[in-house]
Amino acid sequence: MSAPAARPRTVPCGLRLQWDEAVTAYDFGPGHPMDPVRLALTMRLVEAFGIPDAPGVTVGAAAPAGDSTLRLVHDQAYIDAVRRTAAHWDDPAGQDVRRGLGTEDNPAFAAMHTASALIAGQSVAAAEAVWPAPGTPGDRPRPLHAVNVAGGLHHAMPERASGFCVYNDAALAVARLLELGVERVAYVDVDVHHGDGVQHVFWNDPRVLTVSVHEHPATLFPQTGWPGETGGPDAPGSAVNVPLPAGTGDAGWLRAFHATVPELLAAFRPQVLVTQHGADTHAEDPLAHFAVSLDAQRAMAEALHDLAHRYADGRWVALGGGGYAVVDVVPRIWTHLTAIAAGRPLDPESDTPAEWRAEVYRRTRRQAPLRMTDGRHPVVWPDFAEGGYDPADRLDQAILAARREVFPYHGLLP
Repeated sequence: MSAPAARPRTVPCGLRLQWDEAVTAYDFGPGHPMDPVRLALTMRLVEAFGIPDAPGVTVGAAAPAGDSTLRLVHDQAYIDAVRRTAAHWDDPAGQDVRRGLGTEDNPAFAAMHTASALIAGQSVAAAEAVWPAPGTPGDRPRPLHAVNVAGGLHHAMPERASGFCVYNDAALAVARLLELGVERVAYVDVDVHHGDGVQHVFWNDPRVLTVSVHEHPATLFPQTGWPGETGGPDAPGSAVNVPLPAGTGDAGWLRAFHATVPELLAAFRPQVLVTQHGADTHAEDPLAHFAVSLDAQRAMAEALHDLAHRYADGRWVALGGGGYAVVDVVPRIWTHLTAIAAGRPLDPESDTPAEWRAEVYRRTRRQAPLRMTDGRHPVVWPDFAEGGYDPADRLDQAILAARREVFPYHGLLP
């Protein structure tokens, strides 16, 4: 059985935490799964643990992404359509359903453009924090890591909204890094849903490696992310998909990740690692079918932190994503993520602060979780390389399918 090697627990890495309370205006309305309370409760928990005051941590807000930035990924006609839909949010005749605006997944709301552009601006600023533009004053230490928990809206396409996502801030962060001169960016997505929008944007770009570990497309939206999706003609092997069977739990999820991602990053040698940490892999998430615990999600964040230091000189942009257990799961795992990025990981056995539990009840009339663990720490898994594989096991079949499709492109044995 394997577990990741622990990094020193009290070594500040330097963290830029992007936050503007106005991102909570990204609100599709009552009853929609994407409840912005999950963002507010995350930040209140981050604050309750004192993470913003830790050495090397700065918190700040960036301006909304302007059209020239949004056009790094999105068509101007689509940006204009988002503005029009926002202006006519209460009039179905003024909404652009053809572009995914005003649909059941993406209902129109008055702040549709402004809040979406604000979230995108935070992710772009996170990218700029770890790879400053030429001429940026160098009188302050540059943070190695940057976090935007409001980001990770990975389904949006250049010309349409999709899956609760209006602007694809994750793709915009990667595109901005390329614009700044980064030659190799690795994007690793561990949301339960396939990171289809980011894959689509960089499908034929050999400078970007997109890796998605997700629930099998036969059982979950967006029905893409098959192992055979491996990149365009100019970028073979640049897209990596590891679709796992419904019901996958802690050990299987981590086994699949460690059987694929580290070797690929070692071969690709990214200069920056961008990661998406959708919390909807959790067993309590209402929109998917994995059985992953908070403790395994925390182990995944630690693993990606370690891989950023091992293969990308520590340059790491971490984004939020999906996650619809908005009280019990999302705030805790993204607080763990932020603490790990700050180089001050929290003890999983820690109690949640009393003032945060009171805030949860005030906002939701629900009881908050009492501890920062699901009681499964430390999480271990059977190592694929050391323990061999079972060709009859569905999870191992998924791992082998992914390795066989893409490893040879990177000079790796499947």
